[in-house]
Amino acid sequence: MTDQASIDAGSVMRTLVEAGFGPFFGVPCSFLAPLVTWCEQNAPEAYVAANNEGEAVAMAAGSYLAGRRPVVLIQNSGLGNAVNPFTSLCHPMRIPLLLLVTWRGEPGRPDEPQHRLMGSITLPLLDLMEIDHQQISTETTAFREQVRRLSEDMWGSGLSRALVVPGGSIRPESAALPTSGLPPRRDVIAAVVRELPDDVVVVATTGKTARELEANHDRPANLYVVGSMGCASSIALGIAGERHDRAVVVLDGDGAALMRLEAMVSIGAHRPERFAHVLLDNGAYESTGGQRSNSSGVDFLAIAEACGYATARTTDDAAIAAGHTRDAVAGGGPHLIRVGIGIGSDPALGRPSKSPAAVAERLRGSLAARSMAVHAVDR
Repeated sequence: MTDQASIDAGSVMRTLVEAGFGPFFGVPCSFLAPLVTWCEQNAPEAYVAANNEGEAVAMAAGSYLAGRRPVVLIQNSGLGNAVNPFTSLCHPMRIPLLLLVTWRGEPGRPDEPQHRLMGSITLPLLDLMEIDHQQISTETTAFREQVRRLSEDMWGSGLSRALVVPGGSIRPESAALPTSGLPPRRDVIAAVVRELPDDVVVVATTGKTARELEANHDRPANLYVVGSMGCASSIALGIAGERHDRAVVVLDGDGAALMRLEAMVSIGAHRPERFAHVLLDNGAYESTGGQRSNSSGVDFLAIAEACGYATARTTDDAAIAAGHTRDAVAGGGPHLIRVGIGIGSDPALGRPSKSPAAVAERLRGSLAARSMAVHAVDR
């Protein structure tokens, strides 16, 4: 990675803007973080944060219809969320979008296990969607020519095109993360877990939430959702729906909750009794570099109440959050506990030490053992 050829974010953005492209719609990825940071520092109106990749494509399509030449910035793991709007909206309507898609899990390069399959099928998936693609050029003059050719092709054909961005292709820019005086995520997680009996299932959302839980509070009843951003609360609901004898806590994030906001509708509709939805809200996608999320304008408590949650509370205090969670797993749910947290984590925080398959099988064993014990008592 240290010898990887790269182009600076400013050159990329200025070239695209000078060629008439913009605005930029996306969901953050660490490989694209320099572009989002450049926008936030130099042209905040140019970047529109989406809550999931499909939404980014749909908003970009609307922007094109209004006369612009939009760009979609996404991680390749989110291509699955974007397949429908690309294939059933952009393609039949001949709405050409420029897609900058990262290449996590690129074959031959080390990456996390959740990226391996998507990394191997990224290019074939683009082919199946009939989106011609090429790897981003990392030399400034060549990149300008690449953008010029893409522009002519797109506006002539009415078809979307993609620039594939391997890791390290765009040089990162240092940016200090804001401080808030709110408790760090690790302190809230620690306080919450200390209050829980060992048999309470804890499902942690992808990113640093799962990593901090595994590093500091590993237990057989934990599930670390290393991929599938936004799905942790739905996984937790699926467990709670089958195991009414087990309390379930989901440690969610603001960005993840916004990506799959429909999960709150299902949780409220199915009303799991011993269910605590702990939403850790720092207003940012910290795992990809601290880009802002849309949570500052969202009243999660009002949403939870409208969806049918039994209670919805908010606090910026780790001890109070732990007390609310302890009360929530006793029953009468579902319950939302929104916790305001600061941005920041241990710089030495590692990646998960256990494979996703091993963690899943361990939780299955924990649930099966408890199930057999309950059935034995019933008999």
